[in-house]
Amino acid sequence: MTEVLPGSVNAGDDDADDADREAVEQERAKLREFVAGLSADDIKSGGWFTKLCAQALRSYTQKATWEYFQHKYKGVPADGIVGQQIKLAAKNAMIEGGISASLYNGTIAVTIGSLGGASPAAVPAGVVTFMVDLTYITQLQMRLAHDIAVIYRIPLDVDDPEDMMKLVRVAFGIKAGEVARSSMKFVPGLVRQVLKKYYSGPVLAAAKSLPFVGKHLLQRNIIKFGIPGVGIPLTILVNRYTTVAAGRHAKSVFRHEAEVIELADTLIRRTQHAQLLLWVAWLVINADGKIADAERLLFQQLTRLARERHHVDDEQLANVISIDPEEVWRRVDAELGDLSDVVYAAERVATVDGDLTTHEKAVLAELRDRCRRR
Repeated sequence: MTEVLPGSVNAGDDDADDADREAVEQERAKLREFVAGLSADDIKSGGWFTKLCAQALRSYTQKATWEYFQHKYKGVPADGIVGQQIKLAAKNAMIEGGISASLYNGTIAVTIGSLGGASPAAVPAGVVTFMVDLTYITQLQMRLAHDIAVIYRIPLDVDDPEDMMKLVRVAFGIKAGEVARSSMKFVPGLVRQVLKKYYSGPVLAAAKSLPFVGKHLLQRNIIKFGIPGVGIPLTILVNRYTTVAAGRHAKSVFRHEAEVIELADTLIRRTQHAQLLLWVAWLVINADGKIADAERLLFQQLTRLARERHHVDDEQLANVISIDPEEVWRRVDAELGDLSDVVYAAERVATVDGDLTTHEKAVLAELRDRCRRR
């Protein structure tokens, strides 16, 4: 069965709805085969998630490339393509939610709680339906996050454990110590109070036995099927909300990274003092005693581009543990010519992680003063 790529159905066609439903049914059929190979222990232990990651991304990422999206949406800026991908993913999530909820019967929390370490054949039919829904939405949201990274040209290697964990965290908004809270934040306000009341007892007890990611995702999925009387509407609604939330979160993260990478390119392209720029940038980044992710990414890009475009490979800076401001000022004072490019770069570096701190303002003031007196 062929793999369905995002955006492969034109939403403007008369037969788009039927084609979208058929694509969802095809993916559900593939995932039903995957679920059929899981044991009860895989479901309770969270092993299903590890296995799904291997299946969901490896072949997919070879096809869903930047070139694919550029060809599909020729001339459309990245933000426009991302918006369309989120819209398509949300639509498919709603279709799948309606299909799963219409097939499902039973109390999933109790069923999962009673599973033993049995063979795949021992997994009840209701749990199979539940797991097809869970794996479909999990796969959809991971692929959506991947697509958004690709569209913004953020390199991700799914064979690299660090990149893989980054993708998982971004796709599902997972933060240590916030599993329950991050699950709840995806849920519409109209049902949040009901869920808070229900989010206890056997549901929580069943989920606590799972590893971190599996626990987070199982908790979120149990809620959709567990509340009597609201099955299909809630399943459709939660599928849509979780997918849109995942897409928007991925857009926020990867778009910001793309802006940081673009900034590094601009600063290196405009400077005539690449080596000095690196020293000043590192001083500014360390001014407040902490290094944000955006600052770390920016400096990595600055050093890479300085090496590639200006042949600057500063081992002395690379070996610095605690940067000495006097060393930086000595380098500034020794440099000849106009240093406005370095001042501009320092000002942009200082704001990459948000508003200026007192320490950053002091470093910038000193830099401007020294460059004026030269």
